[in-house]
Amino acid sequence: MPQFIFTYHGGKKPETPEEGQKGMEKWKAWAASLGPALINPGTPVGMTKVLTADGVSSAPSVHPIDGFSIIEANNMDAALTLLKDCPHFDFEGTLEVSEMMQMPS
Repeated sequence: MPQFIFTYHGGKKPETPEEGQKGMEKWKAWAASLGPALINPGTPVGMTKVLTADGVSSAPSVHPIDGFSIIEANNMDAALTLLKDCPHFDFEGTLEVSEMMQMPS
């Protein structure tokens, strides 16, 4: 079955620890609702550096990511349907979804 990686972008930070905890509980419930379709539940990332052929750029990334997750779905439309209720949207963030290409062995 095809796998899709989705990256978390932007979004505001919780204003209080309680808001952060509430958001995390909502995210955990949403992730659990995906069941076995959720291959990697989420990996947050730290600071991003942009590497070019000329070396490390001092300019910030155009699309820095906050983290990523991986799901399985029959096709892109099915993947987008699974992701439409992602709690990241509650914090005004966006997701970028890409099909992971299968490489021949």
